Amino acid sequence: MTNALEIKNNQRVQLKDIPVLPYEEFLELNTNLTKDFYFHCVNYFAWPQGNQLRLFCCIADDTTGHILLSSSVVAHDNSREYPSFSAKNLAFHVFEREIHENTGLKYSDHPWLKPVRYPVNRADRNSDISNYPFYQIESEELHEVGVGPIHAGIIEPGHFRFICNGEQILHLEIQLGYQHRGVEQLFLTPKNLLQRTVLAESIAGDTVIGHTTAFAGLWESLCDFTPGEDILHARTIASELERVAIHTGDLSAICADIAYQLGNSVFGRLRTPVINTFQKWCGCRLAKGLIRVGKNQYPVTPYMVDSLTQLFDEYEPDTYEMYDRMKTLPSVLARLERTGIVTHEQAERIGCVGMTARASGLIRDIRWTHPYLIYGQIPHQPIVKHHGDVYSRTQIRRHEISQSIRYIRDLIANVPAEGNGNPELSSPQPDSFVISLTEGWRGEICHCAITNDTGELALYKVKDPSLHNWLALALAVRNNDISDFPICNKSFNLSYCGNDL
Repeated sequence: MTNALEIKNNQRVQLKDIPVLPYEEFLELNTNLTKDFYFHCVNYFAWPQGNQLRLFCCIADDTTGHILLSSSVVAHDNSREYPSFSAKNLAFHVFEREIHENTGLKYSDHPWLKPVRYPVNRADRNSDISNYPFYQIESEELHEVGVGPIHAGIIEPGHFRFICNGEQILHLEIQLGYQHRGVEQLFLTPKNLLQRTVLAESIAGDTVIGHTTAFAGLWESLCDFTPGEDILHARTIASELERVAIHTGDLSAICADIAYQLGNSVFGRLRTPVINTFQKWCGCRLAKGLIRVGKNQYPVTPYMVDSLTQLFDEYEPDTYEMYDRMKTLPSVLARLERTGIVTHEQAERIGCVGMTARASGLIRDIRWTHPYLIYGQIPHQPIVKHHGDVYSRTQIRRHEISQSIRYIRDLIANVPAEGNGNPELSSPQPDSFVISLTEGWRGEICHCAITNDTGELALYKVKDPSLHNWLALALAVRNNDISDFPICNKSFNLSYCGNDL
């Protein structure tokens, strides 16, 4: 393809090699690509350069493992409006909303140009979270229910605005943007690699491995560093162990939201030894400190092999027995089946990723389509369900737990030697672009970076899978009773902080 640069996951390219297209051609290229089921946008963002914006669009080709990279330069002076990608493909909506919010770039036909995050450096400082433009329906028969932003549970802030007819939800709008952490800008500030690594660990507290692995892969690519087999091996084990830990905790929370106390207690107990294994491995139950750029700080020692073996020998029988009991109870199935449905068509149209997509029959899994670490050697097969309901999302968790444990058992049976010829880490290369994709337990994570002519970071862009999937939750609850919202919400378990970078 002549109009886009074909690159691979974690491949460094020179900025000058990325095609710069007229905007109309740029729009047609990327919206036409994504008409195909097997192509989807993994990132689309703007890089301000004086009185211009350079737009970068990254389209994943799930058939070849390539990422099709193109760009366009537009005016950054509010002098004109541009036709939107979103009018042709709704999956682009949140990317363009963010570009508009951050830079003020105007679109002539965007279907839903509302704020995403309310960052401190937003283009329009008069745009305030207190006057968010909620969708409204005028009717004496309908009422609105507001939940948050101070959540009833000890989690992050978000506001949910329901429009209901009695108990039935007609519409849900989810307003986020309360955190103002400025994560992407913070990546540009420190000169210390350790500070940046700790920042990556803090993007989403339940996805430390997913985000830090993306950062490490990106930085190593910027430095033309090829990690040894021992590094890749340990990171793969950590990635799958994080998946087991969070999925187990989510099974506990799903049981809690349907008042199934036995499942809540048992799955909650079973999560503890999994995260305690991270404590044994690196000294932190959330796995902070485990992933470090260019080295294997905590190798998979014989002690860790024994610890993981013992963990799963004790974990598996109780987990599978509890799940088998849970799935046979009519009272459980009545709350999970046909509740919170996202159809395959909806998932594809809004650009769902990860577990949310796979529960609706949409195969999106970076481990399979754009392998990193040693996933290309496993080989990995995504777990896919087709009903798109709470029960499908519950089933995927159960089966992915089993799959992850199988992968880890195979990996610890063949641990490579430590320090397998890892070279020294150099400085990032100048005038370069890198995209790094990982498959966190929640779904597709994307980190992008651009360096200037001295090799310093000029732009750092993060995308958590929640950015794609919050709209899926809003669609899932339509025509459900408002009492089903907690279980619908928990079946997605999306990240507030992953959205509010």
